[in-house]
Amino acid sequence: MPKFAVIAPWAVTALAGIGGVALLVAVAVAGPDADASGSAAERGRWGLALPVASPSASVMPVETGAPENTTVYPFESLSQIDVWSVQPALPVDDDPFGALTGELAQPLAAAPIFADPTAEPIGYLPREAPYGGTVVPVIAHDTHWVKVLLAGRQGVPPEGNAGQAVGWLRVADVEITRAASYVEVHLAAHTIDIVSATGIERVASDFAWGKPSTPTPVGRTFVMLTKVEPAFAYTQGHPLVYLGVQSPAMAGFDGGEAAVTAFHYYRERSGATSFGCIYLDGPATDRLAQLAAGTPVIIHP
Repeated sequence: MPKFAVIAPWAVTALAGIGGVALLVAVAVAGPDADASGSAAERGRWGLALPVASPSASVMPVETGAPENTTVYPFESLSQIDVWSVQPALPVDDDPFGALTGELAQPLAAAPIFADPTAEPIGYLPREAPYGGTVVPVIAHDTHWVKVLLAGRQGVPPEGNAGQAVGWLRVADVEITRAASYVEVHLAAHTIDIVSATGIERVASDFAWGKPSTPTPVGRTFVMLTKVEPAFAYTQGHPLVYLGVQSPAMAGFDGGEAAVTAFHYYRERSGATSFGCIYLDGPATDRLAQLAAGTPVIIHP
């Protein structure tokens, strides 16, 4: 079992009061063109990535004025930032519903991560990692720097801040590509949509989300890894789509070192019943599993 196993739905009673939640969504599938036109608000979130949208100044690359940094850093003195990292210097996203640039970044090799472009690095991001998290959404793009969403945590609940981690990478250290789509989750409306240049595809019109004591994290995150876990009988062979954000209420699960959130299958999938994960039916899970690593996900209350 991987270190960041999600919370098994059948473990609710046994794990009550123990730190270790994951994000699971249950979804009923609607037709692929449930809302093909899309609203201006939805499409306007990502004007650069969707040519059908009117670009907004809020999603255009910005100039921070941070100078170029060409220093070569010895990586043996830095820690890899990944799903298991707890790094107090790692910033937390302070604009969780902010715009996206429509870009993805992946290190050309190992890339130093900075909490601030004018400071020393706090860790590094490899080009590849066994559990993903190395293709990350860009949320700001300066001449020499990109601000990105990251796996890892600033702190561990209940004492620490487990919000979505962010950091800065040097443009010279990364490969920039365009994201093909992003995912909009609306907890109150019980909908999940894949938004792309061709329109909005409704993949869910009902699902289960986190109960009040173990809520589903809200804000922007991303697809960290898609993986089939044969040992997880409750997924019935469907993939888990692990996200880059962890539980705000639980430190870990089942002896693991992380409390990763995910979209995945579960037989009961309606209402605030999970440890934070979003429970899906099989077709919806399989559709979301087709999304590329790094695909942004925005979870609304």
